[in-house]
Parts: sequence; structure tokens; C-alpha cells
Amino acid sequence: MMRSILLFFCLAVLSTGMTFGQDKKDADRLIGIWAPSNGRALVKVQNIAGKYYGRIVKLKEPIDPETGKPKLDKNNPDESLRSTPLLGFRMLKDFVYTGKNEWSEGTIYDPQNGNLYSCTIKMKKDGSLDIRGYIGVKALGRTDVWKRVK
Repeated sequence: MMRSILLFFCLAVLSTGMTFGQDKKDADRLIGIWAPSNGRALVKVQNIAGKYYGRIVKLKEPIDPETGKPKLDKNNPDESLRSTPLLGFRMLKDFVYTGKNEWSEGTIYDPQNGNLYSCTIKMKKDGSLDIRGYIGVKALGRTDVWKRVK
């Protein structure tokens, strides 16, 4: 009897480990450099301590034409953050893989208007991402398609 319980426990632990390994592999498909549909930037997604974050690694127009200096987060509602450079800015935060090609529980920041949105990310069969930002209810949000940069 004790031997059966021990065998069952060992099998349960092993199968959990294999499932976790597959989930991590699936989840890490989000890692890479992505191009939003507007073509203004490239965003690098990384796994940091089990969550996924994305920062701006390239801007189509990195220099502000008004100042001749690097573009800043001038639309941020927090005045103390308006001098933060957009290049290197972390715009995707705290995403967790929920399975079935979806990451959620994160936020996306839009430097164009200074708004922070709840967000979900869904990887489509063609490998592109549906990035859905919303306030309150997902149905009232907006979806953008991001493509992986080779």
C-alpha cells in the first residue's frame, strides 16, 4: 500500500514538472522583438522573474523635432516622469501566461496620449500578436496587431 502511494506521488510530481516545462516553453514564445502596427517603435519583450515585460528598443523618429533632443514621455500624466526618455521605456508590464496562447494581468502604456490600460496578449496561429488594451471591460477596448521582427 505504501509503495503504491509513493509511486503515485512520484508520477504526480513528474507529470507536473513536464507540464510546467511545456507551459514555460509556450509562455516564452512571447520573448522577442515586436513591431506595433503603427510602425513608430520596436518593443523587446523579456521574461523577468516569471512575468513578461516589454520596453521600447527602437523609435522610428528618436529625436524630438521641436527640441532636437531624444524624445521624452511628455504626455505622462505624472509631471515628474515627463523627462523620461521613450527609448528604453517599459511600456508592457506584469504579464503572466494563462495558457492557450494568452498572456494577461498586465498593463500597456501609450506614450502618444499618456494613458495606461489593462491589457491582454493573444498569439495568433500566424505568430502575430493581438494586443488588446482596455479600461474596465475588455469588450470596450482596442486591439492592435504586432508582428515579430526577424
